[in-house]
Amino acid sequence: MTTLCVLDLVPIREGWQVADALAEAGNLARVAEEAGYKRFWVAEHHATEGVAGGATSVVISHIGHCTSTIRIGAGGIMLPNHNPFVIAEQFGTLDGLFPGRVDLGLGRAPGAAPILGQALRKDLGRAAEYFPQDVVELRALLTGDLDLPITATPGLGAKVEMWMLGSSLFGAQLAAQLGMPYAFASHFAPDHLDAALHSYRSQFRPSAYLDQPHVMAAMTVICGESDADAVLLASSQDQAFVRLRSGDPGKLPPPVAGYREGLDASARGMLERMDVARAVGSPQAVREKIARFIERTQADEIIVSGATFDPLARQQSLRLTAEAVAR
Repeated sequence: MTTLCVLDLVPIREGWQVADALAEAGNLARVAEEAGYKRFWVAEHHATEGVAGGATSVVISHIGHCTSTIRIGAGGIMLPNHNPFVIAEQFGTLDGLFPGRVDLGLGRAPGAAPILGQALRKDLGRAAEYFPQDVVELRALLTGDLDLPITATPGLGAKVEMWMLGSSLFGAQLAAQLGMPYAFASHFAPDHLDAALHSYRSQFRPSAYLDQPHVMAAMTVICGESDADAVLLASSQDQAFVRLRSGDPGKLPPPVAGYREGLDASARGMLERMDVARAVGSPQAVREKIARFIERTQADEIIVSGATFDPLARQQSLRLTAEAVAR
């Protein structure tokens, strides 16, 4: 049976501060736990006015203290921004605080504009070339699989579940080669979904940590009492996406009735491309759309993303979605 998880970008809504966004992330995680979601992941994004999850490991610790049973983790850590040793220490610490609950999803993209490399004092393009080696080293720092000249404490022996993230064939092939579970970012990059999942499954090599392919696929899911309610709620996410792709990101705006109808053909087409991995509507509509997506992907887990301007609406969306899928 396909299980449900939550991806949260820790959005900063218009009129809000970082503290408000972090407090609401904790509230949302509690709701997800109560509704039966398996995981609550936070994504690493930087230098973005509307996202408060940049210090991802710190935010995960906050989420852990707000919950007690749901798995918590990164969806993901953009490894070229860091070095494997520091991430091993951070997630070893998280495992010490929340044993048996910590996930570590790894991505190759920087999670920000190119200027981030200057701020981090790193050549991120060159760092990305070492991504496969860094993943292997990071896993060894946690597991002790390789004879390394240094030991991460905390880190070594931590029971952290490692995932490969991706939006192209590269991550799929690397996950298959290393025998890791694979999460595809279909909620914002659906074009290579089918090819990536086929590549991952067909090339998968069993490892000491995973004996068969295990797939997670991401969807934008906003569930309301009616189709019209959900479409209105989703207009905040639509506005944020168009602004981001237009080079003008900002805080999450209030909903706008008929937003898509007022867009030019280019912007509307950009949003419609994302509808492949989008379920917005009443509980029945969301259930049907998720079922079709599961049938297409055969995903073991679905991770739902999608912010609403009213935080209580996002909480209710999670509850309604869980109930709809369970039925």
